[in-house]
Amino acid sequence: MKIREVNELSFDAEVLASNRPVLVDFGAAWCSPCRRMEPMLEALASEREDVDIVKVDIETSPSIAQTYGVRGVPTLLLFRGGQPSARAVGLQPPSALRSMLDD
Repeated sequence: MKIREVNELSFDAEVLASNRPVLVDFGAAWCSPCRRMEPMLEALASEREDVDIVKVDIETSPSIAQTYGVRGVPTLLLFRGGQPSARAVGLQPPSALRSMLDD
């Protein structure tokens, strides 16, 4: 499964209206830890077909980041039923990502 980028125009439809859990990766192109997390998220997307994983660039979609209190990147928010249910800030190991999805 490919990780899609969502923005201010597509966020509501892709994340808030989704019937499935959605893990949102808030990051930026200049963020080194964000780039290091990308292969882990891609691997997770391949093994977990029950969860959608999307990216939000805080530089191009700052209002989404502001709405959800994103102060640092990377920040991961798990949405269930259109509501944030879990949050992780900073570079996370694969085990923490899996645990976040299983809680």
